[in-house]
Amino acid sequence: MSRRPAYGRCSTRGGAPSACASCDMGPIVGGAADREVGPVGGGWHHRGVSSQDLMTQRYGAPRPWRRTAGIATAVALALVGGLFLAWAAWSYATPAAQSELVGFTVTDQHEVVADVQVELGDEASDVQCVLRALAEDKVTVGEAVFIPGGSGRMSVPIRTEREATAVEKVGCTAEGQQRPR
Repeated sequence: MSRRPAYGRCSTRGGAPSACASCDMGPIVGGAADREVGPVGGGWHHRGVSSQDLMTQRYGAPRPWRRTAGIATAVALALVGGLFLAWAAWSYATPAAQSELVGFTVTDQHEVVADVQVELGDEASDVQCVLRALAEDKVTVGEAVFIPGGSGRMSVPIRTEREATAVEKVGCTAEGQQRPR
C-alpha cells in the first residue's frame, strides 16, 4: 500500500501559469523559484503554503469544541488518577495493624522467644500476627501465630523442631488489611 503524501500532486506541472486543480490554489507565478517539488518528487506545488493550510482548505478547519473537550477529558482523567494515587498512598501509610521484631532469645534447642512491638489502629479488629523461626540452613523450624491484646511490646515463645538461629517477622493482618505488616 503506497503512502499518500501530506499534500497532493499539483496539476501545474512544468510551470504552466494555470490554477492548481488538486489544491484549489491560484496560479503559480514567477517561474521555478516560486515552485517546489512535492514529497514524491513528481509534482510541483506552491511555495510558502503549509501542509496545515492545505489540510484546512481540503477538509475544513477543526471544530473548536474538540480541542476544549480533549483538554477537559485530560484534566478529568488526571484528577481521577491523582485522587486514586492519594487514596492509595494514604491507605498504605496508615495500616490497621503493624509490627516490628525487636529481638529474640534462643532459650533451648526447641524454643525461641521473640520480642515484638505491635501497633494497632483505633479500628483494628480480628488482628493476627505471625513469626517464623529459622534454622542455620534457612529452613523454617517453627512458627507462631498470636493475637495481640493491644498495642505495645510483647514476648512471644516459638516452639521449634530443632535449634533456631534466626526469627523472621511475617507481620500482622487485620480485617480489611490482607497484607501482613
